[in-house]
Amino acid sequence: QVQLVESGGGLVQAGGSLRLSCATSGFTFANNGMSWYRQAPGKERELVARITASGISTNYLDSVKGRFTISRDNAKNTMYLQMNSLKPEDTAVYFCKVWSLNYWGKGTLVTVSS
Repeated sequence: QVQLVESGGGLVQAGGSLRLSCATSGFTFANNGMSWYRQAPGKERELVARITASGISTNYLDSVKGRFTISRDNAKNTMYLQMNSLKPEDTAVYFCKVWSLNYWGKGTLVTVSS
């Protein structure tokens, strides 16, 4: 059974930082690309960042480039999203997803106050 468990969200002031984690099980993590998505209240879910299976290649939503860093630890079956210089518009529920599988975790809420 594929499981994706996001954690690390919380309430932070604008300009602050958070590190999200996505703990996975039930599939071969090291063989799969992974992504972070987010969904703000009343908005569509959007792709924030993605990383290849090896971790060598990454891509980012334009609005988070230079502030967010996606990474992974294949030995721990875990993916991360380091978020710096947070803005109120980053407020959303953040989800992780396997590129090749249609499974979603419950997400973790990030709230950035101004």
